Amino acid sequence: MLESLSISLAALALLVLYQQYRIYGIHKDSSKREELFQIVTENAADMIALVDVKGKRLYNSPAYKRILGYSPAELSETSSFEQIHPDDRFQVLEAAREARATGIGKRLEYRIRHKDGSWRVLESLASAVRDSKGEVAKLVIVNRDITERKRAEEQLEHNRLHDPLTGLPNRGLFLDRLHQLFLRAQRDPAQPYALLLTNVDHFKVFNESMGTAAGDEILREMARRIGASLRQADTIAHHGSGELSPEPMLSRLGGDEFTLLLDGVGDPSDALRIAKRIQAGVAEPLFVGPREVRAALSVGIALSVPGHGQPEELLKDADAAMRRAKALGGSRCEVFDEVMHMRAEGRLRLEADLRNAIAARQFRIYYQPVVQLDTRRVVSFEALLRWDHPTQGLISPYRFIEAAEDSGLMVSIGHWLILQACRQLREWEVNNASGQPMNITVNVSARQFADARLATDLQDALRETGINPSQLQLEMTESVAAADPKLTVTVLSHLKHLGVGVVLDDFGVGSASLRGLWQFPVDALKIDRSLIRDMQSDRAASDMIEVFITLAHKINLKVIAEGIETARQLERLSELGCEFGQGYYFSQPLEAKAALQFLRQQVAPARGTGAGSL
Repeated sequence: MLESLSISLAALALLVLYQQYRIYGIHKDSSKREELFQIVTENAADMIALVDVKGKRLYNSPAYKRILGYSPAELSETSSFEQIHPDDRFQVLEAAREARATGIGKRLEYRIRHKDGSWRVLESLASAVRDSKGEVAKLVIVNRDITERKRAEEQLEHNRLHDPLTGLPNRGLFLDRLHQLFLRAQRDPAQPYALLLTNVDHFKVFNESMGTAAGDEILREMARRIGASLRQADTIAHHGSGELSPEPMLSRLGGDEFTLLLDGVGDPSDALRIAKRIQAGVAEPLFVGPREVRAALSVGIALSVPGHGQPEELLKDADAAMRRAKALGGSRCEVFDEVMHMRAEGRLRLEADLRNAIAARQFRIYYQPVVQLDTRRVVSFEALLRWDHPTQGLISPYRFIEAAEDSGLMVSIGHWLILQACRQLREWEVNNASGQPMNITVNVSARQFADARLATDLQDALRETGINPSQLQLEMTESVAAADPKLTVTVLSHLKHLGVGVVLDDFGVGSASLRGLWQFPVDALKIDRSLIRDMQSDRAASDMIEVFITLAHKINLKVIAEGIETARQLERLSELGCEFGQGYYFSQPLEAKAALQFLRQQVAPARGTGAGSL
């Protein structure tokens, strides 16, 4: 307060001197006026400048050299606004404009560059000097360096909101952030968050046996290790998207308790994954003096739910889960809701098994024939992924694709599937005596479709196996195509450039509009099996199929019906002009050898007819 008052008094003194020069005629003695002004400014601790109404520097006091390092010559060669921090220039310009217009100076703070490149914080006040007509002719600007004061204030503010032992945000800052997330979630429930509450197992024993100084050292190391665990590149991903969430907030609640706020996390498996990574990060032994210590954490997890009335309720839930973890023996992670916990544990086990499956080569490929309906000839095989689990047997992709997608494993699995399918097609061509041309169709997932390496992977597979690009079709679901139409068009254009065909799967039940078909460069539509199943009992389903076939032919697309199981379905689809189909009526998915045998059993088409192709 006294420093602020002194800067005002200094400016006021200079202004009074100038006014006295004008009123009492002292200004007529130019040399005496300049002498008095120089005496005041050269002995002042603050930086004092005199500028004209256009902002041109007329005078800079010697304090500029001492405080900012610039000589008078350097100041005269440089615009004062070039030295001001870009974020602060507007407010300085506005203050100068206001002072010239009203004659009333405005106190402000801004950053200015020191000659050594660092930034200093100045407190500034401009006072107007009027001419004989009473108009503002000059501005006297008094600047005080308050950098150290600002640093001290910032340090005090930091200390108020941070734990002195670990440097982490304290309970007050944590509760403030929790309250912000709670209010946001009330406005928009689609923005979830999770809270992890950790407690150091047996910390009281450490404290009592080794002393409080050792206990403090353990807490500091726990804080460091938890933070290091969170700095991994894949810290938190929005469930199913792969996109990183905002930086998590780690804080020390008090004693041996740490909290972690995970913004954007709404699935318990994601929170549980982070919790277990933290536990692994602190599990390594640490040395406190000569003693080796092994510390462990119990973690309670709570997720935001609409039923919470106060933000502190989430903390209570996490505390209850953490206490349950301790009661069950410690060094555990528990989710507040038991059902959610079981689901999260199952999901993590599934992801772990998937990683093992890749290394142990547990995936199998089955092939389902796609036939031309009018000739009953096989024209293609769809490669279908299966997981040969060591204890659960064959697992359908419906049970593991989502987990593979969310964990990022589907890209590598999909790359393997494409390469293996192309290799199998080449083997069939060598061993199929009929020489009948064949195609192979491979499904691509949403994550794989968006992966920048997809085109490169395809080129590598085609180059290695030597199959013609036109013999390979990629199958994508309607929902994947509609999710990001711009990306879809770009990727499909690349595929067309490679010569690879594209089939739009599950058509008729997804979110793509009919108009989107003109936009997406695909080769064929695959009508969803649910419509085929209902076509005999539901007139609306039959009518929809007819519309889809008519529309597809209008825009030169071929049509595949999946899930054909009866002769009546086959007959009706043929009447509607559907060209291709697949389903148990023809064959169930087959292993590679059985698929080749199925192909060999086909009677060669009559001369002049062909099997058709996708």
